[in-house]
Amino acid sequence: MVIALEKMSLKDFLNLPETKPAKEYIDGNIYQKIMPQGKHSRLQTRLSTAINQAGESQKLLLAFTELRCTFANRSIVPDISVFLWKNIPLDEEGEIIDRFQIPPDWIIEILSPDQAPNSVINKIIFCLNNGTKLGWFIDTNDKSVMVFQPNKLPEIKYNNDNLTVLNVLENWQITVNDLFNWLKLGN
Repeated sequence: MVIALEKMSLKDFLNLPETKPAKEYIDGNIYQKIMPQGKHSRLQTRLSTAINQAGESQKLLLAFTELRCTFANRSIVPDISVFLWKNIPLDEEGEIIDRFQIPPDWIIEILSPDQAPNSVINKIIFCLNNGTKLGWFIDTNDKSVMVFQPNKLPEIKYNNDNLTVLNVLENWQITVNDLFNWLKLGN
């Protein structure tokens, strides 16, 4: 949903106060993200935790939820942004910086009710065109995951299909069923 009809510069946008849900800057327009609901929130939390459990202790990668990423004249807030360890921006004290100005290595978007699928897919494609290595589009309605990789057609995965992950996680596997079983309490 566009919330501003007049064009604004990226610099001016970045000077606005942060909101919840976040706003994104795309092609000079400001878009309000949709407030996550139950399924979206559960998948976002559980998936980012699982990715971090698989990659953080070995310093392979790190997943962030709702992290603003500003690059290529856009400022977006993916549901989950995953960065290879070597790409995580640090300050001079070795701490993670606040403002990420690079694309995530892996972007994960979870379709919310009343959200336009094409706008979410557009965000993933934009990231892939600007250096992202992997994108997931999770659809809770039909329990599928569309996997995006550079220079390849998207693949739609269902049920027991293994999901493509970044190469550094070669020993970690997750299926579509694993993902959606997190929506059932006790799993």
